[in-house]
Amino acid sequence: MPKKFTKNSNLAEILKSKDREKILAKYNLPCLTCPMAKFEIQNLKIGQVCKMYGIDTEKLLRELNRK
Repeated sequence: MPKKFTKNSNLAEILKSKDREKILAKYNLPCLTCPMAKFEIQNLKIGQVCKMYGIDTEKLLRELNRK
């Protein structure tokens, strides 16, 4: 059974899969294009990023975990 993503999952973990990168892009996650995110990606938690940018965390997690 695949691991479920939570608000504490880091972006590096989520981005290991190209199909999930597309989901994050659909939500206009700024970290995908931010040059500084490349240095912080292991520490950036999806819940923190969603909160900073007003993204619905629960909706995003449901979609990420549907795969």
